[in-house]
Amino acid sequence: METHIPPPWGTDWQPAPPPEPKPKPGPPGNPKWVKGMKSPNPAGRPPGSTAQTILLKRMLENADGIVDMLIFKAMEGDTNSASLILSRIMPSIKAQAQRVAFDFDHTAPVSQQVEQVIAAMADGSVPADIGRQIVDAIGSLSAIRATEQLEARIIALEEKQG
Repeated sequence: METHIPPPWGTDWQPAPPPEPKPKPGPPGNPKWVKGMKSPNPAGRPPGSTAQTILLKRMLENADGIVDMLIFKAMEGDTNSASLILSRIMPSIKAQAQRVAFDFDHTAPVSQQVEQVIAAMADGSVPADIGRQIVDAIGSLSAIRATEQLEARIIALEEKQG
């Protein structure tokens, strides 16, 4: 028969006492100040004494050295430094839609306008991506016109009834 022997480290265990409640904090600010009291600093905070202003002054004082170090590291082959320098002195290249010219009748119905664009894409005078942008623009304009026409019809109906 086996006898169960409890481990020595578990025989005198007792739960921890509950934590004591923390005192509630008082009102924010200096407790010695009383409403209506004369300010201990009537001149106020001196200009340029904020942490941000102080840091900015330090950065401006050391700007030449920082730029020199960045250029040095870039010349040594540090691609992060080179990228940072180039991003500041060269504008980023943005895609620009090319100009296209093709026969387009803006007075035609919307479906015929889209057909004109598709025909221009088919004969190569309009690239496919530009053609899609033109078709999207035609669709947007068509939706705006439909909303305006609906609004005009509602106004006309209200005038007849009123």
